[in-house]
Amino acid sequence: MCSRWVYGLRVIDLAQPWTLVFLLVAGLLAGAVNAVAGGGSLLVFPALLAVGFPPLAANVTNSVAQWPGYVGLVAGARRELVGQGGRIARTAAVAALGSGVGCTLLLVLPATVFDAVVPVLVILASLTMALGPRLKRLIGDPAGGARDRRAGLLVAVFLAAIYGGYFGGALGVILISTLALFAHDELRRLNALKGVLSLVVASVTVVVFAIGAPVDWLAVALLAPSTLIGGFLGALVARRLPENVLRWAVVLLGLAVGVALFLQ
Repeated sequence: MCSRWVYGLRVIDLAQPWTLVFLLVAGLLAGAVNAVAGGGSLLVFPALLAVGFPPLAANVTNSVAQWPGYVGLVAGARRELVGQGGRIARTAAVAALGSGVGCTLLLVLPATVFDAVVPVLVILASLTMALGPRLKRLIGDPAGGARDRRAGLLVAVFLAAIYGGYFGGALGVILISTLALFAHDELRRLNALKGVLSLVVASVTVVVFAIGAPVDWLAVALLAPSTLIGGFLGALVARRLPENVLRWAVVLLGLAVGVALFLQ
């Protein structure tokens, strides 16, 4: 297999052995991290930059390559999705709409318009996750004490999906933080729902970017199998983690990602 792609003046050779191994390992780790805490796509994005991809091509290729990882996540967490049919249908619909808006923004607006707020969004999402239990006590339980705050949940998922369609890095952190605040359920079950919504957002990006963005399909072919395996294995690990461990894994990873984005 030998392929050379030219972006501007930079020639990228994906047939080099170290490049193949580097991207395969990045995809495997990204799939696992997405399943456990979210934010795994931020492992693939800098990996693509490191092998010579320009930012736009790295962003859209990364978004498309994450799709199989989310399939693996959902397959590994299907037991936790039982009984969430109504919640899945409502949130998936607004996630698909929001993702379409985000993809459109990426293709028509300068990158600096949205990139400037990405680190802030990631850090705020992480802090929300850390303070989630206290915030729930402050704002009180909804009527009946065991129902989702449906309006707030749908609006927050829509906004998160716009972010996911535009950039996608740490989307899982933002989604799980949103779900933990507005949905009444165990964190493991919400983590499984996060996987479904991530899959919905990724599915929309695959369609839109395949038509109108510079996706490198050879890189996708390299990354997709490893993200699929990593996502499935990561979902099994997440199932066995205590809830507090899972929560703080999300918080710490999100803060690290936000700081890293600030420093770029």
